[in-house]
Amino acid sequence: MPSPSHPFDLSGRRALVTGGGSGLGLAIARGLCDAGARVVLNGRARARLDAAAEALARDGLEVEVAPFDVTQSDAVGAAIAALERDGPIDILVNNAAMNRRAPLETFSDAEWRTLMSANLDGPFFVARAVIPGMKQRRRGKIINLCSLASELGRPNIVPYAASKGGVRMLTRALAVELAPHNIQVNGISPGFFRTEMNAPLVADAEFSAWVARRTPAGRWANPPEIAGAAVFLASSAADYVTGHLLAVDGGFSAAY
Repeated sequence: MPSPSHPFDLSGRRALVTGGGSGLGLAIARGLCDAGARVVLNGRARARLDAAAEALARDGLEVEVAPFDVTQSDAVGAAIAALERDGPIDILVNNAAMNRRAPLETFSDAEWRTLMSANLDGPFFVARAVIPGMKQRRRGKIINLCSLASELGRPNIVPYAASKGGVRMLTRALAVELAPHNIQVNGISPGFFRTEMNAPLVADAEFSAWVARRTPAGRWANPPEIAGAAVFLASSAADYVTGHLLAVDGGFSAAY
């Protein structure tokens, strides 16, 4: 266990980061590695995970890769069981998600279900699979990636906002349920980050100017700026923090 003088030390802890092959997931994985954790990168594309692992290895950081689809309940159960045969999962970061920007009336049933499956079913399936082991050990950290859209609305992202609002309440309710087992469940609500998923918005000069005006910090965030929040919530420094959504948004949600 980390000493009181080093509460952010994650040495001896094993973390699973879904959607860890790029973007915020990869940035979080790097931060957890830097803090001493053994990290498992998850995603659907083995090639992307291998490329991410190689990039981390060039910086002296070793990770495992675990390709599976978080939207498939049976695949999640089998993958978590296989991972836990090699050691416990002490930290889960539910990061995998998708977005599609369009007016609500243009969404088909299949598009709605695909988005909900990725953004809400996935965190449910993976959390459900790791909870028994955490309960048995009476220790665990679950960190869900929420969003400004967990609490604020914008046009053309209604399904995404609905899914992320669901993740917000999954986080808060699960925190209450698991607190007696010494398992902390928290969320991170990123603001506008320069990621692959946001590339079309970054490239839109008008939208980028709006982000700069609307965000008190006056700019987009860069992916490494998410890592400190994840390390904090994964560490013993946050043992009495649960049910909380930590905004990493440059003041966006504090301003009007």
